[in-house]
Amino acid sequence: MKTHFKTIVVSDIHLGTKGSKAKEIARFLKQYSCENLILNGDIIDGWQLKKSGSWKRKHTRFFNRMLKMIDQDNTKVFYLRGNHDDFLDQILPLQIGNLSIQADMIYESEGKKYFITHGDIFDSITTNLRWIAYLGDIGYTFLLWLNRQVNYHRRKRGLPYFSLSQYVKGKVKSAVSYIDQYEEELAKMALAKGCDGIICGHIHKAENRDIDGIHYMNSGDWVETMSALAEDHEGNWQLIYYSEIDFQKSADIVELPKTIEPEMKIVAFTKLDQNPGLSDFL
Repeated sequence: MKTHFKTIVVSDIHLGTKGSKAKEIARFLKQYSCENLILNGDIIDGWQLKKSGSWKRKHTRFFNRMLKMIDQDNTKVFYLRGNHDDFLDQILPLQIGNLSIQADMIYESEGKKYFITHGDIFDSITTNLRWIAYLGDIGYTFLLWLNRQVNYHRRKRGLPYFSLSQYVKGKVKSAVSYIDQYEEELAKMALAKGCDGIICGHIHKAENRDIDGIHYMNSGDWVETMSALAEDHEGNWQLIYYSEIDFQKSADIVELPKTIEPEMKIVAFTKLDQNPGLSDFL
């Protein structure tokens, strides 16, 4: 029996790259059903596909799973533009049945409003990007390669997955400072838009916490963290990590009761200029 949520948010899948965990995200979505599925940017990595990326059958399976959710569960899917899938600028906003493609959105649930955006707009606000650009363009790509080698040997020894880049980000002072500033600026943006919270992605750091009275949430990524945000029918949000799911006991999971879904309000905002010097994975 599937666990049923009102809303699930995923971001930063980076389909078309070696690091994308396409099989894992497809398996994850088989485990759960939801009324609303929000794909919060960088789902397809257009930047890498233009350079050295390649499209695999497993990448197509993700969209097959999404279409099955629309067809079988009547799930509403909202695909929000990220900086790596900025090719969507040519078609958005676009509505086809239960699939909506747009820049960002306002989500209202249980009396609260959330501004949902990929989060790369922050990069047009701050100028303190030298370290993060270096990490993304050179260091992060190398760390992902090294991380695959490390975890190959860890699996052979029966050890759990270890995120090398997350470890580095947590240790380097400038990276910690950038992430803190990022989260604070987006919380201010939610406040300015009259929202109770903000949901984003972009920096590949899952989070669910309060910042000066604003509910800040980040869905993480499907390159390393493999995490998603899920809202139940009482308006409670939680982070779900793929590594913590017990797929063997899926039949014992109790389905949450469905309630009437509140009206979705969608707001598109003026696009901000993108910063071409940013990370290939941020």
